[in-house]
Formats: sequence, structure tokens, C-alpha cells
Amino acid sequence: MDYENIRIIEEPELLVNARNPKGELGGKLIERMNVNHEGLAQWSLSHINISKDDKILDIGCGGGVNVYRFLQITDKMVYGLDYSKVACEKSRLLNEDAICEGRCEIIQGSVSEMPFGDDTFDIVTAFETVYFWPDFLNDLKEVKRILKDDGMIFIANETLPKEDDARQKELIELLDMNIYSQNQLEEYLHKAGYRNIISHVKDSKDSFTGEDADWICVIAQK
Repeated sequence: MDYENIRIIEEPELLVNARNPKGELGGKLIERMNVNHEGLAQWSLSHINISKDDKILDIGCGGGVNVYRFLQITDKMVYGLDYSKVACEKSRLLNEDAICEGRCEIIQGSVSEMPFGDDTFDIVTAFETVYFWPDFLNDLKEVKRILKDDGMIFIANETLPKEDDARQKELIELLDMNIYSQNQLEEYLHKAGYRNIISHVKDSKDSFTGEDADWICVIAQK
């Protein structure tokens, strides 16, 4: 499937669930996200090396597809964290076998106060989710707390700010979200105390609007 050419205009009552999926509509949106964000995941993850010894947390794990992906790569535990109860249920269902084997855990909670000890993870990922983090700078510091020394944070977004883009402004207002530029992402990471910050940008399509957009992934080290 050519994921980059998928064009979906979401209904407002469905799209509003993107921030915190709930109920039947939330479940429906998560299923769409599992497909719509696959291209972004494949492209962005080509820029990071994941080993079988890496312990990984995926923040905003949604339907759990990236948790499942990481379970095929690493021999260590993989965790998923999501604010949405529905997302956690979907993710647990998809990764049920690994959970039963004791290799995976899905936790409902907030990025602002995560139930993990200091220096726990080798890699923390955030796909299409930092738009909704309530206190971006302090949330990045919270991620840094749970990363091991030299551990990496990995952020992947499928849109950057576009001036005079009416549709993007509608989405920002509807979802109460923040769309960060490359410079803003790098600056926040620097202020939070990260180093070796590297960004990659690719021209693509926005899965919400079908319009031209820029995919971005940013990798930084503790």
C-alpha cells in the first residue's frame, strides 16, 4: 500500500477524538491511525538504530502498532503509555501474546508524571503525540529523567507549521494542539538538557487533510 498517497478527510466528530480517543468513535479513529501513520513510522524509524538489547517506551502508543514493531526487534521489555483508556485497550489486544509472555506492558497515564524509575529506558519514542503534551518543556524533562545515560528520545510528526493554512488552523483550534517547527523542537530539546540533536524532514501528505505536508523526526540524546 502506498501510505504516502492516502487521502482521508476526517469527520469533525471523529477527528476531535485524536487528543484523547474515547468510546466507539475513539476506537474507530485509532484503527485509522494504525494505517495512516504507517508510512511516517517506516520512514522515521529508518533514521534510528534499535538493537535487541534496547528497552523501549512508546509514549502515546495508540493502537499499539509501534509497540508490536519494537517487540520484533528487541529482546528486552517494551512498554506503551497512553492517556486514553480506549487506546490502551486496543494496544493490549494487539500485543496480547507478548503481554502474556511478560515481554510487554501497556500503561494508562500521562507523560507529565510517568510511573517509571530514573534511568530506565534506552529509547523513548513519541509518534504523532507531542502536539498534545500539556507542558512540553517539563514533559521533555520527565522523559529525560526516565532515560538511561546516553539514551535517546525519538519524536516523529507528520506536519510542520504552515502560515496561512486555514485547514491547519482549524485543526489546531479543534484539537487544542501545538504544531512545532523544526527549530522549535530542537530548541525545546536543547532547553530540556538533551544533546546530539538531529532532525530529518521529508515532503509528504498530511493524513488528516491530504494536503502537502512535511514529515519530521528528531532524535536527541540524554
